[in-house]
Amino acid sequence: MTNQIACNEAGMPVRFLGNTGLEVSIIGFGGGHSVRPDIDVQTTVRFIREAIDNGVTFMDNAWEYHQGEAERRMGQALEGRRDRVALMTKVCARDRSTAEAQLHESLARLRTDVIDVWQFHEINYDNDPEWVFRTEGALEAALAAREAGKIRYIGFTGHKSPHILQRMLDMDFAWDTCQLPINVLDVHYRSFQKEILPELNRRNIGAIGMKSLGGRGQLVSDLGLTAQQCRRYALSLPISTLICGIQSQENLEQDLAIARDFSPMSVTERKALADSVYEEAGDGRYEWFKTMQTYDSPYHREQHGFQETG
Repeated sequence: MTNQIACNEAGMPVRFLGNTGLEVSIIGFGGGHSVRPDIDVQTTVRFIREAIDNGVTFMDNAWEYHQGEAERRMGQALEGRRDRVALMTKVCARDRSTAEAQLHESLARLRTDVIDVWQFHEINYDNDPEWVFRTEGALEAALAAREAGKIRYIGFTGHKSPHILQRMLDMDFAWDTCQLPINVLDVHYRSFQKEILPELNRRNIGAIGMKSLGGRGQLVSDLGLTAQQCRRYALSLPISTLICGIQSQENLEQDLAIARDFSPMSVTERKALADSVYEEAGDGRYEWFKTMQTYDSPYHREQHGFQETG
């Protein structure tokens, strides 16, 4: 069902990232979550290095996270470990010149000459695909950067609606990766796992899962599921890696253990868990990233001319 093939030297299960040839750990380190007001620089650096030393080889970040602080801290943590990971960050601009500027800033913050996977961030608005692909759009920046050896692979992310990601897939472009919500509630509402994941698998595009706990942990804190249930459900679907937000030592140890001990849920087990949340899942009340604009990035709201919400 999945393309899990082996464990790396640290005992972490790995899978291929689509057709890129990269072999990545089944969980990835979410750079945005490890930068919070109550988490100092050295703690973030320690989390990242401990994750890498325990076999986590996929790093997630974005140009905008915490005004660049997430990339800066990750760059510091990767000193001496850069060759042990596949490094991904996201670009927020939709035009070529701004995207190129953001790429140069990301390279400097991350202290690297090349980013393995560069993804267009938050394709959440219906006209985002058109903006990325138009003349002097951000895709031109990505193609030029790939030609120059500054990036290796190109992808996109989105969490609002499957139909918007489908528009990106419908463009005449050979995508390398796509990052999308993968959780047990998603099966019942605007379902990325039903509508987008099969196409990614058919085209061998690397599927990067996210929001398996709801994005802010609300599937555990509010709905009463366990992190083990949520992570295991997501990892049992045909994705390459699952991004995990790490905000504490407890989070880190929990997710390392879940990944190391992972065994896929059967179809029956997955269905039983999905059926158990049917009533709560059908209107998106717990998947805030689909239903609440306040969840979306302020950068992208402003980019599209929406007023800042209180």
